[in-house]
Amino acid sequence: MTALSLPRPTRRAAFGKIVLNEARLTWRGPQGLVGGLALPVLLLAIFSLISPFRRPAADLGGLTPLDVYVPILIVLGLALLALYNLPTPLATYRELGILRRLSTTPVPPSWLLAAQGIVNLCVAVIMVIIVLAESIALGAPAPKNLAGFAVAVLLAIVGLFPIGLLIASVAKTGSSVGVIGRVVFFPLIFLAGLWWPRELMPGALQAVSTASPLGATVQAIQASAQGQFPPAAPLLVLAAYAVVFGLLARRFFRWE
Repeated sequence: MTALSLPRPTRRAAFGKIVLNEARLTWRGPQGLVGGLALPVLLLAIFSLISPFRRPAADLGGLTPLDVYVPILIVLGLALLALYNLPTPLATYRELGILRRLSTTPVPPSWLLAAQGIVNLCVAVIMVIIVLAESIALGAPAPKNLAGFAVAVLLAIVGLFPIGLLIASVAKTGSSVGVIGRVVFFPLIFLAGLWWPRELMPGALQAVSTASPLGATVQAIQASAQGQFPPAAPLLVLAAYAVVFGLLARRFFRWE
């Protein structure tokens, strides 16, 4: 008997229990939560205490550095969740043989994959809400185009999570996820503008930034914050990452 042959209410209850278990495990080992949730909130609070961060700057198009860094910190949290929090448990489960044992039960291993995705999606939504609320409380404007903001964040999640699955595919152990994640994370977060805002980058580097998933997300979120629907270019970039890395993750991900 397989899970798919069970009545729908039974399947729904079984899947809900797996999601709940994964959420509890995430809470008990909150390394990903510290990065994906607490770090953006803490950095935003620290930046708000720096006086120049509250002053409009001509080279930033009249925005304050605080306005510029709100999208960057949202992207920072999404990247940490996608590149560390999502792949680490999956690689660890494979290393310990949990996925192999699960494949001998009526429960499809893909349910565990879906449960991890749901848990990290919920954490991502909570992080975005907290960072937005904190930024508004600190004086930064709320996104003026909420539809554009939602589309940008959703496409960022859909584009980044498959990269995390691909990392889980090639990582032999849970600890090796950290090594691979750092190799991917630091160049991407540089292109997102964490150390050098995109507005101050030379034109060629801005183009490279827009072609990266984090840089495209920052551009799209910043546009929505200024009241515009995000331009087509960054949205297409994010959609392309979602399709390409989704196919790659499906091709290379193995349960054993």
